[in-house]
Amino acid sequence: MSAPHRRPQVCVLGSAEPGSPAYALAGEAGALMARLRITVVSGCGSPATRVAAERALQAGGEVVSIIPPDAMPAADWPATVVIPCGMGDARNLLMALAGDACIVIGGRAGTISEVCLAWLHKRPLLPLVGCGGWSDALPSNPPDERKNSEILPWDSVAQLESQLRGLGLVR
Repeated sequence: MSAPHRRPQVCVLGSAEPGSPAYALAGEAGALMARLRITVVSGCGSPATRVAAERALQAGGEVVSIIPPDAMPAADWPATVVIPCGMGDARNLLMALAGDACIVIGGRAGTISEVCLAWLHKRPLLPLVGCGGWSDALPSNPPDERKNSEILPWDSVAQLESQLRGLGLVR
């Protein structure tokens, strides 16, 4: 019997500014996923999602980047595979569905949109807590009462690894 070919995929959603604890943890999360052979899905549009992709690549991992424009980005774009979708904000649905789970870091309105779509489609959510931003409130304030998916907070890379293992995303 052969091993499965598809690697687990985890979307990185959100935003955090360089120099912040959330930004540092986003980079560490990208490197961790590469070591665990999890494909990172990132739009690379915010500093946090971009650093997660860059660190995953530096660690030898794979990154799929779903970008809003319909044109290919420059050759130095931090991704193994680029999907220019030309769909504007509808891209948020692709981001929500492209992962087996979604890591949420900080975030603003676009992140909230992606989180709600992931929730509606039953994707587990892994919000970074303790670093500020919208993701801090997610464990105690889910999108609605339906309990569509697990909300598994993390505040360290070790805890994130434990959550990913608990979801069965580490082979």
